[in-house]
Amino acid sequence: MTIKFTAAALSAAALLAGCAGYENTTRDAAVGGAVGAAAGAAIGNNVGDGDATRGALIGAGVGAAAGAARGCQRDNVCPWNQNSNDHSELQYDQAAQRYYYYNQGNDCTYWRNGEFRGC
Repeated sequence: MTIKFTAAALSAAALLAGCAGYENTTRDAAVGGAVGAAAGAAIGNNVGDGDATRGALIGAGVGAAAGAARGCQRDNVCPWNQNSNDHSELQYDQAAQRYYYYNQGNDCTYWRNGEFRGC
């Protein structure tokens, strides 16, 4: 592996992981980005035009997104999902003029987009 590849892969993983603000979300995004970068580099180097750097960047993006999705579920801060057993039906907060839900997993409420509201 070249230094160019390593720098690109680590930069992509760090940038994507830095977007999250919760412990599991951040950690899982970083791990997913690093694993995705390594897998993408290996695949990119051995197929197509042999561009390991491009493969690493694509892999880091996909891996970080998948890791962040897994982490937000563990942190109980994912946006509201009607299929989640932990999320109540949406309630309307008249004062804030926003919808929120109750998370049965940690007894707290969150705005529809997953932002913490209160416990």
